[in-house]
Amino acid sequence: MVNRPLVGVSTYLEARASWGVWELPAALLPAGYPRLVQAAGGLAAMLPPDAPEQADAVVSRLDALVIAGGPDVDPGRYGAERDPRSGPPAPERDAWELALIQAALASGTALLGICRGMQLLNVALGGTLVQHLDGHTGPDGRVGCFGTHRVRPVPGTRYAAAVPDEQDVPTYHHQAVERLGRDLVPTAHATDGTVEAVELPGPAWVLGVQWHPEMGDDLRVMEALVRAAGA
Repeated sequence: MVNRPLVGVSTYLEARASWGVWELPAALLPAGYPRLVQAAGGLAAMLPPDAPEQADAVVSRLDALVIAGGPDVDPGRYGAERDPRSGPPAPERDAWELALIQAALASGTALLGICRGMQLLNVALGGTLVQHLDGHTGPDGRVGCFGTHRVRPVPGTRYAAAVPDEQDVPTYHHQAVERLGRDLVPTAHATDGTVEAVELPGPAWVLGVQWHPEMGDDLRVMEALVRAAGA
């Protein structure tokens, strides 16, 4: 690909991070995300949190947008009371990434939501989330350890066109889609029925996956995003 699409990936803003002799505030992103973009043929750009009103300007310079995984979405964003098992809120990140999603939807920019990113896409379109479910984190529920489970594509969807076969995916989440957002359709399910991918029908390429493709070797979802961005 001569002109590789520019794919922006949202990042974490952490109050304290350590490397070398330094311990400072930092905008962070697990290396799997840019590596996946690069392996799929794109150019990766890390997007540090900014004021929500800057989202349109940022997205206008991108060929595609990835909303990365991370902390639980604030239940107040979808009108729910906080379950005690929900994680602490990240209001600045919620506001920034929701603004990025809305800018991408308004401009028709290719969009991929990963784990939290899929949940935020659903919330941005008026959907709700299950605040806790079991069996989708690491082995035996261990914190910070990715597990795997099987997902089944829904035939005839954009996701199924990219990944037509059932596959075992790297996963770590305890929340999931409850009520689907406006116009979203489910495009893959776990064996227990959990919605594992959603997409927005129409000319714009919009997909969310509940698992973590950046932790595996399957490039097909990211390659589909990069192709859409290049088009």
